[in-house]
Amino acid sequence: MAIHITDDAAADELLTNNSFALLVGMMLDQQYPMEHAFLGPQKVVGRFGSFDPAAIAVADPEEFAALCATTPAIHRFPGSMSARLQELARIVVDQYDGRAERIWTEAADGKDLLKRLQALPGFGAQKAKIFVALVAKQLGVRPAGWEKAAGDYALDGFRSVADVVDPVSLQKVRDYKKAAKAATKAAATAG
Repeated sequence: MAIHITDDAAADELLTNNSFALLVGMMLDQQYPMEHAFLGPQKVVGRFGSFDPAAIAVADPEEFAALCATTPAIHRFPGSMSARLQELARIVVDQYDGRAERIWTEAADGKDLLKRLQALPGFGAQKAKIFVALVAKQLGVRPAGWEKAAGDYALDGFRSVADVVDPVSLQKVRDYKKAAKAATKAAATAG
């Protein structure tokens, strides 16, 4: 199945064909619009020449940070995200032989997959659940218990990047997030 998150054919192709790129896009998806976060790997390819985790892991940190900060930057916080990206690359190389997909394809079950994801830099509980739903819904990788591991993100609807398959679904996810944020704000001011 092809990934359609960024509305950029080359970036979506990279996310579809490179599991490390998909993982990094998810890592970058915080305090930044999701479609821009998932464009980050394509920006790195254009400047670095590849998206091989082994090459990224050993790149000079200052040079790599500079290329990540080049306008348009890979994130609104390019310095910290470039360091996090390199750390993620090192983990993928050291623990998964450079094959990020092994994180989800070799997980014993949904609980194990959550544990593996939460051990990665930038992956807290919520992001790990969303990524479990993403690999289940969009890649068809469904370890036993994935629904429980993904929680509400396993449900049908438009809650997260796991539900984005085209520009229409992207807008529905944006609308859901906007409504959830407004409800949280209203609850905070009412209490």
